[in-house]
Amino acid sequence: MLQAIAPDLWHLQHQFVVSGLRVSSRMAVVRLKSGALWLHSPVPLSAEVAAQLAALGAVRYIVAPNKMHHLFASACLASFPDATLFGAPGLLEKRPDLKGMRELGPSSEPEWADDLDQTFFAGMPFGNETVWFHKATRTLILTDLCQWWQGDLPLAAQVYARLTGVRRELAVPRTIRWLIKDRQAARASMQAILQYPFERVVVAHNAIIEDQAHAAMERAFARAIGN
Repeated sequence: MLQAIAPDLWHLQHQFVVSGLRVSSRMAVVRLKSGALWLHSPVPLSAEVAAQLAALGAVRYIVAPNKMHHLFASACLASFPDATLFGAPGLLEKRPDLKGMRELGPSSEPEWADDLDQTFFAGMPFGNETVWFHKATRTLILTDLCQWWQGDLPLAAQVYARLTGVRRELAVPRTIRWLIKDRQAARASMQAILQYPFERVVVAHNAIIEDQAHAAMERAFARAIGN
């Protein structure tokens, strides 16, 4: 079931297996000032979760935030046909079946600009990830750009997390660093993200950082690409 993080902010984790590796992914849910729900990086939804969402508000926006987090977008849209699907730049080339998808722009969409600021992370065309700042809760919402694989994990997942540098702390995984093609553009995006006055960080894999979150992001970015 959905778990509350802060007023008008919830999350749901989903466990699945990729190439033999058990992975945890998180969907974030924001209730906008209008009462509409904004779903970030959807995961499979049970009938109970769908009912829980319906009780919170009308799902109006579904977001596939990068070119890798799109697997459950179609099923989510089928559950909420009145919603609009937004996706990462270039995602339609990968998923032409996502008909009607609106491509995310470089700045906040008018539909949620009062509630959410957004920054496109440039220089990494394989992912084309967008990062959000929820103003009301001072929360930064990311997908793959930064990760922290906390908790009790299967051995294979622990080894993978250590190898990619995300087992002990919040970090830009080595797998993501390798995808950066334009370091100058990436550095500019990092600087823009750090301008947000966030006090909490929510990432898809798998931590929620409440303690000194801004400092944790500063360290993660500095280690990934330097100052």
